[in-house]
This record gives sequence, C-alpha cells and structure tokens, in this order.
Amino acid sequence: MADVHNKQTRSYNMSRIKGKNTKPEILVRKFLFSKGFRYRLHVKNLPGKPDIVLPKYKTIIFINGCFWHGHENCKYYVIPKTRTEWWIQKIIDTQTHDQIAKQVLEKLGWKVIVIWECELKKGKRTQTLNSLALIIL
Repeated sequence: MADVHNKQTRSYNMSRIKGKNTKPEILVRKFLFSKGFRYRLHVKNLPGKPDIVLPKYKTIIFINGCFWHGHENCKYYVIPKTRTEWWIQKIIDTQTHDQIAKQVLEKLGWKVIVIWECELKKGKRTQTLNSLALIIL
C-alpha cells in the first residue's frame, strides 16, 4: 500500500515528532512536582538517557510512546502498512536498547519505572499517577 502523503509531507510530519518534553512527559513532571518530588531531566551520563531521574529515591522514570517502543496489545501500537519490515526492525532495536538500559540501571542500583503513553490518557491518568507516587516512595 502506498503512503497517503508525498515524500516531503511525510518528512515534515516525522520531523515534528518530539523526543523530549512530550505531553506525556510534562504531565508526569507536573504531577511529581506538585507532590513535592524534585528531579533531573534527560541525564546524559545514565544508560538510556532517562526522561526523569529522582536521585533522592534512586528512581528513574521512562515515559514511552506506545508506537515508538512497541507496546504490545495496545491500540496505539499499529505497525505501518508501508515499509513494514523497516518499522518492525526499528521498533525491535528500540525495545532491545530499552531492555539493555533497564538492566544496566538496575545493576547500578536504580529502581526503573516505565510509564506508557496509553496509561496517561484521560481514563487511566489519575490511577497511573497516584500509583507512581506510591511506587517511588
């Protein structure tokens, strides 16, 4: 199946997708700050460059996009019909990278929490954020 956009439009659309300071990230950060948690962002010297680092609690939070990180059994993880093999490999590589980073961080003594984008949608957001505060403590 052909792409519904021409190459320039597709390129522009993809360039607009952010890797940092996404809406789900900002939601979690505002919640944490409102509960008195203080954190660092995108710490480059830690494996996986975590989205949120809470040094006081030796806790790391990754906020994963369901599509980009291949969230199994999630309605937001749909493999594109064009360049399917390329996308599958890209997502597998991302999952492998995520798993290695998590293992290294845990060996270094960090608690690693992964929050999926779908867990921050309106119906689940409150429960997810309240559970997060309990897990950190």
